[in-house]
Amino acid sequence: MKINKLKQRLRKDRAMTTISLRIPEDVVDDLKNIAPRLGFSGYQPLIRAYIGQGLRADLERLNENPEMTSLVESLRRHGVKDEIIASAIAEVKGSVEAA
Repeated sequence: MKINKLKQRLRKDRAMTTISLRIPEDVVDDLKNIAPRLGFSGYQPLIRAYIGQGLRADLERLNENPEMTSLVESLRRHGVKDEIIASAIAEVKGSVEAA
């Protein structure tokens, strides 16, 4: 990630927006339980941290490999479901890490 974008991401006064997200109750209960044990003030900051970690990893991976981004976009245009694309990417990532 470029240093300027990283500095923006680390600012505490960034604009926020409210969203509605359906999550199973047991998952929310687990998040509420683990958040303080990980040093978070609540489960919502923990969710943001998890999303941020995954987002940064994906941005780094996709920015290093723009062909992958183009391939994913093409697959979506051809009607391939996101779950199938994500599964294929995880499968490839797993085989690369095992090598």
